Amino acid sequence: MRKRKTSGIQKKYLMHTLALLILALLLSSIGVWVYVRKNMTSVIVDKYEFMNEKMGISLDNLYKKTDDVTAECITDDSVQKSLRTKGLENVEKSALSKYFAYIDLEHVAEYCYVDNKENVYTKSYSNISYEDFKESGFKDRLSGDYARTEWFFTGDTLFGTGEEALFIGRHVRSMDYAHAPGMLFFKMNEQFLQGLVEDEESMEEAAVGIVDSGGTFCMQNYPEGFSMTKADREEIVSLAGSGKSGIVSGGLRLQGGVLQAYRQKESGLTIFTIVPNSVLSRGLSQILLVLIGIYALVMLIAVGVSLYVSRIFTRPIQKISEEMENFDGKDFSHKVDIHTDTELDKIGHSYNEMLVNIEQLLNEIKKQEKELRTSELHVLINQINPHFLYNTLDTIYMLARMNGEEVTMKMIHALSSYLRLSLSKGNDIVTVADELENVKSYMEIQQIRNADLFNYEIDCQVEADKRWILKLILQPLVENAIKHGFNDMFDGGFIRIEVKELQGRLSLTVFNNGTPMSREMVDKINALLKVPIVELKKSFPDKEHGYGIINIMTRLRLKYGEDVGFGYEVQEDGTKCCILLPGDGKQSDEI
Repeated sequence: MRKRKTSGIQKKYLMHTLALLILALLLSSIGVWVYVRKNMTSVIVDKYEFMNEKMGISLDNLYKKTDDVTAECITDDSVQKSLRTKGLENVEKSALSKYFAYIDLEHVAEYCYVDNKENVYTKSYSNISYEDFKESGFKDRLSGDYARTEWFFTGDTLFGTGEEALFIGRHVRSMDYAHAPGMLFFKMNEQFLQGLVEDEESMEEAAVGIVDSGGTFCMQNYPEGFSMTKADREEIVSLAGSGKSGIVSGGLRLQGGVLQAYRQKESGLTIFTIVPNSVLSRGLSQILLVLIGIYALVMLIAVGVSLYVSRIFTRPIQKISEEMENFDGKDFSHKVDIHTDTELDKIGHSYNEMLVNIEQLLNEIKKQEKELRTSELHVLINQINPHFLYNTLDTIYMLARMNGEEVTMKMIHALSSYLRLSLSKGNDIVTVADELENVKSYMEIQQIRNADLFNYEIDCQVEADKRWILKLILQPLVENAIKHGFNDMFDGGFIRIEVKELQGRLSLTVFNNGTPMSREMVDKINALLKVPIVELKKSFPDKEHGYGIINIMTRLRLKYGEDVGFGYEVQEDGTKCCILLPGDGKQSDEI
């Protein structure tokens, strides 16, 4: 059994369908990807921008807390008393040193209070003298604004650890007397600023840091695998030193991700958040996988549907194609039976009609070939010895001449001329001169048979020896004129034959003044040019009327094609038949 292959039209249909589907999916995926990426990025950035602003506000509150605590320390009686001229007793100094250990401020690692009499108050285990304080450089760290709490990030030269730490300092002034101020410093441990981030669990995936106005990074909490580029660092330092406050950056695109920054005005610290590119793309990657899965499923469904639909439409086409390929020109019984309620049904119906027409044409051709062979056989029989016929006619002619039979002589001469042209050595095409001579001989014979019935006139306006015509065209027309036109006449008949050039075509007309042809018959004959050649014989099935006309029409159309003109015209004084032949009246492949 032959393996059934997918038809070419189905392959093309599937290829074009898949190409359009892939293009549509590609364009839609690009659009969805751009839209989702934009919105996802916006959502993530908005989320971390809110978190960063929240941490910035917490930083504001933390600064206010330190400002309130330092203000509370200043207003303490022991602190104020330490600024007076008399100063404190040793017991009071010891109590004051312990006071700072219990202030309402968490994450204080060390503290140092220096009054205006160069007394230093620290934790019990800290042994710092005023000289140590002077050498640490902290004496000059505070500005001239006595009412301001200042934050600064520097190396610990005061307590001797040398580590970088955040210090909070403030001038301590007497509230009652115009004494020189003291100085108060708190060294904060890492948890002081770290608490801002630890309150936000969702910040674990982002890079969070704090930088002062001088560009020093006070805190850096970066997720694993994240590293800040030099360009990103410079951008953050630039924002920290801008002097602005509040949100100084929202959604700024950096090399490492998207930056949000909040600058605390009084402390000069800037807390920033960088959402790494990996975080931005991680959600997108998941969405991309979902899209790929959806589109893969859509592709599978589309391919399945396309295969199903294509088979519905291509199976009838394939069936028609197979029937055409298997058609051997002999068996016309294989018809195409398809029912799709589409144009394919019309194609199948047309194919079936074509088979019927081909079968009819073949049968008609076979019939015509049979008739042609019969005609050829008759011609061969009639041409067995034409010279014998001519010699016999010549003998009869000589006998009539010897007996003085003028009428017999004339009739035999006309008959001999007529027969010679009719046989014409088997040629279908003759000169106009020969055709006119033939019809003239025929009319002379008819004049002898029907004495005084009609006269005739021949008007040839072309070079008769150089123009060609299909033989025995005019004779049947003249025969119809005599047989039907002069049927009710005994004399006075007239036939006029005219040959001339008409708009580059050869025109032949045969006029008779006999009984006019009926309008119904004229219309029927004139419509024969539109009837297929194989159907012409069916126009007059009884063969009693129009047989000669059908013969002429068939021969003319077979020889000259559709360029031939033929028709009858009824006039007041008779009937005229007109024939138009192309060119010189000779078929192009003759001679």
